[in-house]
Amino acid sequence: MDTKLTLKAIRINLGLTLEQASKRIGVSKETLANYERGDTYPDVPVIMDIEKAYNIVYDNINFLVDNPAKSGKT
Repeated sequence: MDTKLTLKAIRINLGLTLEQASKRIGVSKETLANYERGDTYPDVPVIMDIEKAYNIVYDNINFLVDNPAKSGKT
């Protein structure tokens, strides 16, 4: 079974705060929070920075967060 993790789950598993992770990646806390919620998605250079910062490959990251508020589910 190939399980992908969300950005937030990866960050938490690494024991990083939002601030620590955003500094490692080189984006603001607000931008990283938007990526974690699925409100916005990183472009390719930022994805490469995320891979380096989290020591994970793109194929193991789930960028499509299940967001009930966006899909109309409650």
